[in-house]
Amino acid sequence: MQTLIISETEAGQRLDKYLQKYLNQAPKSFLYKMMRKKNIVLNAKKAEGSEKIKAGDEIRLYLSDETIAGFQKTERIAPYRKLDIVYEDGQVLIVNKPAGMLSQKAKEDDISLNEYIISYLIHEKKLAKESLSTFRPGVCNRLDRNTSGLVLAGKTVAGLQEMSALLKERRVHKYYLCLVHGKIDSSRRVRGYLHKNEKCNKVEIYEEEKPGSSYIETAYEPLAGNGRITLLKVLLVTGKTHQIRSHLASCGHSIVGDTKYGGQRINERFRLKYGVQYQLLHSWRLCFPKLASPFEPLSGQVTEAPVPDIFSRVLKGEQLGGVNFYENFVE
Repeated sequence: MQTLIISETEAGQRLDKYLQKYLNQAPKSFLYKMMRKKNIVLNAKKAEGSEKIKAGDEIRLYLSDETIAGFQKTERIAPYRKLDIVYEDGQVLIVNKPAGMLSQKAKEDDISLNEYIISYLIHEKKLAKESLSTFRPGVCNRLDRNTSGLVLAGKTVAGLQEMSALLKERRVHKYYLCLVHGKIDSSRRVRGYLHKNEKCNKVEIYEEEKPGSSYIETAYEPLAGNGRITLLKVLLVTGKTHQIRSHLASCGHSIVGDTKYGGQRINERFRLKYGVQYQLLHSWRLCFPKLASPFEPLSGQVTEAPVPDIFSRVLKGEQLGGVNFYENFVE
């Protein structure tokens, strides 16, 4: 028999979800059978699995140690890597992700920001390795591999749930900076429909709704330009795959360095002149609404991430508008 006491970090999830993580190799049917037969009980009572577990709750597994061990797969921990932490409290972590790093795994052997966050928390003794059997901290919003900037992560079940809900409800305002091809003189709010081709991981933008498409909305404001390229501040109103990249490209203003939706000639020029290897798109600012306990530290806060060196190098080199505006965006 084993007795498990729910911690603050684990609290807030359904009992069946918790059990599926703790006994990650066990079929769901086995778990529900054990609950029906009272071989797995919650606070000494029969459980259905749909209960929301709270800190201090007691789960008893009337199973042999051999049975339990047979249903558990050892968690692999990524090597420790220093992260650019922009904000952290007991519930939430915000990281400035470098271009070239995955936000989440695309395949089993990938190491993404998700894994680096876990290794960071373990390294800093803010997370016990053993607790990964029942809860994994994780990112709440994803950036494309080659997009840099702010990624929001939950350190607890409550943190994950609250931040994910805020993003889904569009209550966190997400601003990006990007360099685009062409001259833009005025602010715009553009709308359309996005359809993703799963086979080639590329999207198309339409003016009218088509089967399988999703509504998108993107707002942008020009900050400076030199007639050839323009620095934009972009508000991501909806958040879909490749939305900013594809939406701006469909308007005739592809992002510099974007090999999927951009122009080959301009990308080559910036590669040779500045060494640009990734799209110059940066998740720059997150604006949070008023929040209640236990999220008061983040309530009404604005977090920003300095642009990468390559981004600021291009801004300076192109002398957009002849103004040192880039000092607002770099350290």
